Amino acid sequence: DLCYCVFLTSGMFVHLLWKQAHTYPLFHLLMEIDSYMFSCVNQTAVHEELEDETRRLCDVRPFLPVLKLVTRNCDPGEKLDSKIGVLIGKGLHEFDALQDPEVNDFRSKMRRISEEKIQSLVGLSWMDWLKHTYPPEQEPVVPENFQDKLYSGNLVVAVHFDNCQDVFSFQVSPNMNPIKLNELAIRKRLTIHGKEDEEIDPADYVLQVSGRLEYVFGDHPLIQFQYIHNCVMNRTLPQLTLVECCTIKKMCEQEMIAIEVAINRKSSNLPLPLPPKKTRATTSELCNVNHSVWDFCFYFLLLKIYPSWISSLKCNKNGSFHETFNKCFNGLLYQIVFLSSYFNCNLIVFFLKQLQALLQIWPKLLPREALELLDFNYPDQYVREYAVGCLKQMSDEELSQYLLQLVQVLKYEPFLDCALSRFLLERALANRRIGQMLFWHLRSEIHIPAVSVQFGLILEAYCRGSVAHMKVLAKQVEALNKMKTLNSLIKLNAMKQSKAKGKDAMHTCLKQNAYREALSDLQSPLNPSVILSELHVEKCKYMDSKMKPLWIVYNNKMFGGDLVGIIFKNGDDLRQDMLTLQILRLMDVLWKEAGLDLRILPYGCLATGDHSGLIEAVSGSETIADIQLNSSNVAAAAAFNKDALLNWLKEYNLGDDLDRATEEFTLSCAGYCVATYVLGIGDRHSDNIMVRKNGQLFHIDFGHILGNFKSKFGIKRERVPFILTYDFIHVIQQGKTGNTEKFGRFRQYCEEAYLILRKHGNLFITLFALMLTAGLPELTSVKDIQYLKDSLALGKSEEEALKQFKQKFDEALRESWTTKVNWMAHTVRKDYRS
Repeated sequence: DLCYCVFLTSGMFVHLLWKQAHTYPLFHLLMEIDSYMFSCVNQTAVHEELEDETRRLCDVRPFLPVLKLVTRNCDPGEKLDSKIGVLIGKGLHEFDALQDPEVNDFRSKMRRISEEKIQSLVGLSWMDWLKHTYPPEQEPVVPENFQDKLYSGNLVVAVHFDNCQDVFSFQVSPNMNPIKLNELAIRKRLTIHGKEDEEIDPADYVLQVSGRLEYVFGDHPLIQFQYIHNCVMNRTLPQLTLVECCTIKKMCEQEMIAIEVAINRKSSNLPLPLPPKKTRATTSELCNVNHSVWDFCFYFLLLKIYPSWISSLKCNKNGSFHETFNKCFNGLLYQIVFLSSYFNCNLIVFFLKQLQALLQIWPKLLPREALELLDFNYPDQYVREYAVGCLKQMSDEELSQYLLQLVQVLKYEPFLDCALSRFLLERALANRRIGQMLFWHLRSEIHIPAVSVQFGLILEAYCRGSVAHMKVLAKQVEALNKMKTLNSLIKLNAMKQSKAKGKDAMHTCLKQNAYREALSDLQSPLNPSVILSELHVEKCKYMDSKMKPLWIVYNNKMFGGDLVGIIFKNGDDLRQDMLTLQILRLMDVLWKEAGLDLRILPYGCLATGDHSGLIEAVSGSETIADIQLNSSNVAAAAAFNKDALLNWLKEYNLGDDLDRATEEFTLSCAGYCVATYVLGIGDRHSDNIMVRKNGQLFHIDFGHILGNFKSKFGIKRERVPFILTYDFIHVIQQGKTGNTEKFGRFRQYCEEAYLILRKHGNLFITLFALMLTAGLPELTSVKDIQYLKDSLALGKSEEEALKQFKQKFDEALRESWTTKVNWMAHTVRKDYRS
């Protein structure tokens, strides 16, 4: 009975069945035991073949206690379909069952794109494969002040040699390219080992970020690589490993085998694509179109062609629209279009064709400007195609920045086969990092009926075009399933046992082979460059909050590196946190573009399913609450100890390091003061603000945004526009009360940062508007975005806006005592619970 054997593996069941089969008369007709495996229908209604005999039934989770014995030599095409169904959480048979011509047509077209892409990978050189699979991660903006972080203008780099103990350090120019660093390292190693005469080509080696699946190669200067840039800004030593090309070739060959198998498999019997849909409206159809559509088309074109007309219209407030417009040299054009849109359908057709033709030759907008054309106000197919054409100018880094919104606006597309779907699929297939992000953004909403088919079809197409990546993604899915099971067990037992016993039970579970194997040696869903290698079970724990989030810790393969931590949440919707962190990341980019680096730390956050997901645990950091509690014997007094934070920084930073730490604190505090004010981030208690040992301050937990501040008994608990307490100012002034110069510089950073964001106000409005379809609790209508318009003072002049911000700054300073009272209450409650 399966109910009592859920912890047995499928392989054990095969052997049990074979033992029973011996007693039957036709046993001799069976093939060898290895020729068979079990299959079942799993919890997501997907037919799954249990090829891996080490998997337990509790991990497979059959929908019913029924297993089917099948032969292993089944159709490879069916095998792939089964694997894709399991991976995306939706069986492909569901698409077949729809018998929908549009679905069939879209699947055929997307499959053709995927198969063309996979064919193009055959025969790639190892270097071209590396560029495709692990493209170098570039820093979009290198701030001017990075020179201050160097050593006499040079960059210090440690280079390890793969498969040996040799490690060398170099001081090199930040503008040196990777191949030159290869040459320096190889020459130094040969010299030390007395092999100066040996000829080795530096191009036969590649620099890999130690302990990560991230590579540093190409013609770009070293400082432009994201990893090296971050090391410089954080004053840590970049550690690189020189890897021989034969290692890369072996990785490439393994993936090529999977690709060739996929190409040679039997194709499933998908129907042939239908003839293209009619995209041009007939005269009779146009007669029935709402006239406002034509007005919109006309205004859209006119605003682009004749922007000066707007100013003339605004100047004449008393005259009618027709009177104002007739004063321009364009009155006749308006009259022709006006008459055509109301009286002559043939002229409407003519006008529509002109609109389509103009969009083909229209100068491309900047991608940031084109994003607005993808929201619900622009349903026209040709306008949306034009917008996607503009997005094609985006670099991979810029596309990553806006991918969250681009997935959401797929919901506005009138047809499955659209320019945006094709664009996202093509870019995902061209860059595995984009592919992983797209996969999780789509899969996290696959449970929503309204988008299940649309998102499922794009996921299917991605899997068919990236079969080698499927194995990596399947490992991530399996690990997340294990975390969900573990979290459920902890929740079940939380009321029955103490925290200590619960932690012991968690460790016992993690030490089991099934959990250890599933949770080890996988690429992090948060960042495919990060390898979650070996579990550090003793450091793993679960947190006290209601949903009992798991804190999973891994050893770091990088020499001397901190432990790697991830937080798994099940029961909380992380999409609002994900949006807020994305906007913080954008703010960081915009500030850096303007030459201001405010040391923002937008840590990783990813929704992976229905109310579940992962958060990056930032190493070397503590909450303000813990710092204050640890410095005081009385919880009620902890929040009012202004020296606690400065003393904590002094503990980890001596001499000149303390100056650097206070500067880091000053910059980051300014960035988060402005960001939390502009975005209206609430619930800012002392457990939601953290500080790293290097002085970098950052905020966490963004459950309340856009001015939705918490209240109790109808009274708002947060009365300040942003958090600026006197212990923060104490750190900024380095403990010197009269240090007005330091505080004045902090205030200047805040004002400069605010004005920079204000210049990009329309971009922020657009990004929030594009997220309206996500169903976030605090972003449900256009009215919710009004907070942003007010905080950025978009209807005011720059002088008026700055005056408003200065008033808010003074208010935050003046009312900071209320923050301390709230923090005291929070700290007392926390101390009582513990």
